[in-house]
Amino acid sequence: MKRSLLCALLLAGATVPADAVNLVKTYSYFAIGGRTLEDIEQQLTEHGPLVKTTGSRHPGATQMAFTTRISYASQPGSCRIADAVVTVKVNVILPQWRRPRKADADVRLFWDTLSADIKRHEDRHVEIAKNHGRALEDALKASYPRKDCDAAKAKAAEITAAELARHDQDQLRFDRVESANFESRILRLMRYRMERIESGRLPPP
Repeated sequence: MKRSLLCALLLAGATVPADAVNLVKTYSYFAIGGRTLEDIEQQLTEHGPLVKTTGSRHPGATQMAFTTRISYASQPGSCRIADAVVTVKVNVILPQWRRPRKADADVRLFWDTLSADIKRHEDRHVEIAKNHGRALEDALKASYPRKDCDAAKAKAAEITAAELARHDQDQLRFDRVESANFESRILRLMRYRMERIESGRLPPP
């Protein structure tokens, strides 16, 4: 359930309106089959998105691209960042199970729990990216004037590289925590879902 990072940087001179970080979010899906838990696990292993950072396939993934548009204002002896707008473009890739009619109720319950957790996990990756996009935008706007625009652009690149590095570290840290807690989390979520079904707050799987 890790994400692959495709961080693209564009330093442009066009003036853009000041605003919070822009988020462009899309979803795409891949189909899996199977009647048993083992079948589903095998299908996810074979058909899940290939994540370049791990070299393996995962039950879900989030592809991300950061685009930074910066305008500069210069005067004799100094140049500053006049405005900066960061756009975070993400594509969340999720599984869809072609549910057999005769799939056991416990398998359906497990899938409903797992698929909801996969989506929550990937959506959290999106939130982390959005938060760092906002931090990047704020840091660029707060940058001090430099002696000329070449120096200002170099500083902008430095700020961007540092913030994207922090972003990558936070994403990896989140994945490590999620992986360590996976089994206990799924069991807890399944018990909670069963309680809601038994109380009539959720329909049977």
